[in-house]
Amino acid sequence: MQNSSSFYQTDVLEKGNARLSVLLLFTLAIFGIFFLRLFTLQVVKGQSYKRQAQIISTATKMIPAQRGEIYDRNAVLPMVINTDAFAVRLTPGEIPNGYYDTVATKLAEYLDINKSEIDRKTSGKRNSYESIEIKSSVSFSTISNIAENITDLPGVSWENKPIRNYVETGSISHVLGHVGEISSDEYLTLHNQGYSRNDIVGKSGIEKQYDILLQGKKGFESRTVDVNRRIISDTPIITPPESGKNLVLTIDTTIQRLAEEALGERVGALVVLKPASGEVLAMVSYPYFDSNDISRAGNENSPLLNRAVDATYPPASTFKTVMTTAILSERAFPPEKKIECSGKIEYGGRVFNCHVKTPGHGWLDLKNALAQSCDVYFWVVGRDHLGVDVIASYAKEFGFDTSLGIDLPSQRVGRVPTAQWKERNLHQKWLGGDTMNMSIGQGYTLVTPLHVADMMAMVCNSGTIYRPHLLKEVRDPSTGEVIEEVKPEVLLQSSISSDVWKEVQADLRYMITNGTATYPMNNKTVQIAGKTGTAEVNGYGENHFHSWMVAYAPYDAPVEEQIVVVTLVEA
Repeated sequence: MQNSSSFYQTDVLEKGNARLSVLLLFTLAIFGIFFLRLFTLQVVKGQSYKRQAQIISTATKMIPAQRGEIYDRNAVLPMVINTDAFAVRLTPGEIPNGYYDTVATKLAEYLDINKSEIDRKTSGKRNSYESIEIKSSVSFSTISNIAENITDLPGVSWENKPIRNYVETGSISHVLGHVGEISSDEYLTLHNQGYSRNDIVGKSGIEKQYDILLQGKKGFESRTVDVNRRIISDTPIITPPESGKNLVLTIDTTIQRLAEEALGERVGALVVLKPASGEVLAMVSYPYFDSNDISRAGNENSPLLNRAVDATYPPASTFKTVMTTAILSERAFPPEKKIECSGKIEYGGRVFNCHVKTPGHGWLDLKNALAQSCDVYFWVVGRDHLGVDVIASYAKEFGFDTSLGIDLPSQRVGRVPTAQWKERNLHQKWLGGDTMNMSIGQGYTLVTPLHVADMMAMVCNSGTIYRPHLLKEVRDPSTGEVIEEVKPEVLLQSSISSDVWKEVQADLRYMITNGTATYPMNNKTVQIAGKTGTAEVNGYGENHFHSWMVAYAPYDAPVEEQIVVVTLVEA
């Protein structure tokens, strides 16, 4: 007979096992439901949820930064500012079906553009809710007209987008440059630096040279949108833009205006610089253009060409400054020894006429040959006592064969010819007549007006050329604090002795007091030293000469107080 206690234990155990089985089954069911749900989410409905996730996205709108302003060296009144203007945008998805052509046609009329331009910008986006910029630099009056008729223009909106305003125009245009919409080629080059399509970028001058500083840093406005780019969230996430840096130039507007007046409407260039630092105080190239409306520049006499740095000319008799330096330094011909000028010289079956043909200059030493700009003297010494290689080496000493490194996006390198250069480029042998031409700054030698200015700067500095520059300071646009200051930088350092430089300086002063520039350069108010030049172009004849004048003053002042002025007037 079974013990009652054992029976009870067995019964309890069986009931416990039953409960455990139920619990295990219940737990198993929970896991089963969980994994079934997980399977459904990941596999069965995964693609559906993925599509829904793709529907919700973020639309980011770029907020342009305020472009930096540009000031002259006194940093008081800006030469370039930003003026309020507007950009008109179109959201094609907001236009009712069948009304796109009507809206686009009306908008094109208001903006004075072709409808095809709107079609091009909205191509492939006719159902999109993306806001597309159609035109920038739109005036307030145009926006007012659009606003009055906005009910007929669904999808049209506008935003404030300042335009560049050049307060200083005229002769400063080549220095300041101009801006425009980024081109396709520019975008390919610059997009890795944060540039976007439709950006306004510098196209020439300082605007282009320092575009990365002037641009600033874009801001962004982000909103949640659906697949059609319709805004879902009302609260945007905004990253504010950072304004571009303000630039202070070395240009003195007062001197710039005087230089503009001095050159007048003569095709040519005028440069004023400080030899002790390389700072450019004025730079004029005529004809110039209006930076506010580049489309009106035209082509006559190449107004977009900066003749001060991007055009080359024979240096003519200004080159006799180089020759004088070479003669004194090489001691190949005694400077006190005289050569007779009868007005001409015969060589190689040709007659070379001095600019004073009859009766000639007579007997001249170096100082008086420079003062009277006697071609015969320099022909003889250059051909018979220096030679092409020595002359070329001194021309290079003055930097005539180099880029002067001025902070402008385009500049020409000078040319210093040699026998090897002629053989390589013209497949001809160098002749004695070539050396004679080179000795008076004619022939194959070419320089920019800035090269001639730096030649005289080297004389002032007794052998040093500082890199010419237009940027003086970079300033914070909010506080005006100087962030960066441009320091003088040695570009070329000559090994010619100080005694030679003193003699060259004295001879250039003598040229003003007793030579071809005595009137009107010789006055009691300011002591001037310098050299004139007349470059023959296109053969002989009236009005076929470029005219040069390069000088520095005050002659008797420390170099820190001196300025160099070079003027070129084309034939």
